[in-house]
Amino acid sequence: MRQSCLVLWMGLAFAAAIIPAFWNQQADKAIKGALNLSPRHYQAKNLILFLGDGMGVPTITATRILKGQMHNHLGPETPLAMDTFPYLALSKTYNVDRQVPDSAGTGTAYLCGVKGNYKTIGLNAAAQYNKCGTTAGNQVVSVLKRAQLAGRSVGIVTTMSVQHASPAGTYAHVVSRNWYADSEMPPSAIAEGCKDISQQLIENVNFTVILGGGRKFMTPAGTPDPEYSSNASVNGVRLDNRNLINIWLNSSQGTRYVWNRTELLKAANDPNVHRLMGLFEPEEMKYVLFRDNTTDPSLVEMTEVALKILRRNPKGFYLFVEDKLGMIDYGHHSGVAKWALTEAVELDDTIQRAGELTDESDTLTVVTADHSHVFTFGGYTLRGSSIFEGDSYHQQAAVPLSSETHGGEDVAIMAKGPMAHLFHGVQEQTYVAHAMAYAACLEPYQDCGSGVHVVCRTGSREHPGLTPSPFDLPIRCPRCPKAQW
Repeated sequence: MRQSCLVLWMGLAFAAAIIPAFWNQQADKAIKGALNLSPRHYQAKNLILFLGDGMGVPTITATRILKGQMHNHLGPETPLAMDTFPYLALSKTYNVDRQVPDSAGTGTAYLCGVKGNYKTIGLNAAAQYNKCGTTAGNQVVSVLKRAQLAGRSVGIVTTMSVQHASPAGTYAHVVSRNWYADSEMPPSAIAEGCKDISQQLIENVNFTVILGGGRKFMTPAGTPDPEYSSNASVNGVRLDNRNLINIWLNSSQGTRYVWNRTELLKAANDPNVHRLMGLFEPEEMKYVLFRDNTTDPSLVEMTEVALKILRRNPKGFYLFVEDKLGMIDYGHHSGVAKWALTEAVELDDTIQRAGELTDESDTLTVVTADHSHVFTFGGYTLRGSSIFEGDSYHQQAAVPLSSETHGGEDVAIMAKGPMAHLFHGVQEQTYVAHAMAYAACLEPYQDCGSGVHVVCRTGSREHPGLTPSPFDLPIRCPRCPKAQW
């Protein structure tokens, strides 16, 4: 059935493509859309950052083809949700000490606005990998933390462990991305006063929502896992005998902890739940292709729940969402493209759903990657050809390694919503954090409204220095009362 649908679609697509008017009309529509594009020159109430870990431009292209073919199309012509974002920039991803980066140093850049060293999180480049004594005085603060201090609700959603380098960049300051629990740290670092990432998760930021994997790093050594109680390898690993989940639960009223999909969906519909932690696997969550949908929620579901809780705050929110590109990333490291690309499809589905649940007039949404991978495809294949066949197909590699490496090229940034037009050109990766902070008038841009040039839509006049109201939409220009800007 699928093959016959594809053959029919190929016939129709090729019939249209041979007519020049098809391409001319398509381009004309795009030009008219560009001419009608109007930047939103006002403060963002909400911020959402989608991070495709390892989602370089070749991965986006391959994802577009796969998603199209999953819907019985040829592939490359089918737009992704992220393709519809009107503003696009490129990000330079290098770490201070590495030309090709890792997720820790890049996370510090796009989340905190300062570049750091390889394998360090939430620290400037004066901090050195694995040297606890270089931590103090070199911490940098994430935009998420700044949003929380300004009264907004904040959350992280990931299909990785919540201690993974990318989400950890929102809350942790650590010289080794591997210090998920105290059992992963050298005794000397503990003696010097350094804290593991899990401890910092519950201490450094007052999170409203925490959803992902990584529960074994939160409980005392030997604590049986609630889902895999007979598997000792996934028992708790903490040596300080602290149950961080219980400590978090007791920190305030209205908190809830869940470890499976059923309890997650139940908590989302409970008005008495004001803060939610969900840890659905001992370590990272399973790939889409191998997920148990009865116990593990999808990224779409986790994001829906997070938004449902976060948007109760009238002051707004900041939400960080990472997919298992996190598992995309792991899939590429394993050299198994289908694992990575199905994760990227799920991320795009999540972006689509988040757009349906939020209002572009008050929510700045940004999609980017921390780094790329040495992944590409070629060979002059016919349009409509499958990128791969089997779920576990291993693409060829020129150099035999135990794990594929990151790529060092620029990655894309896509944006929509208030101040999305700030994303343009080729920028340092740190620009992502600064542009998002500016859009929401967060430190150090609390006076972000001063000096705004308001241009009436009549196109007849410009008013330098006129500051619009941040949330009263639609906003009318007070000096041209009959025109909107």
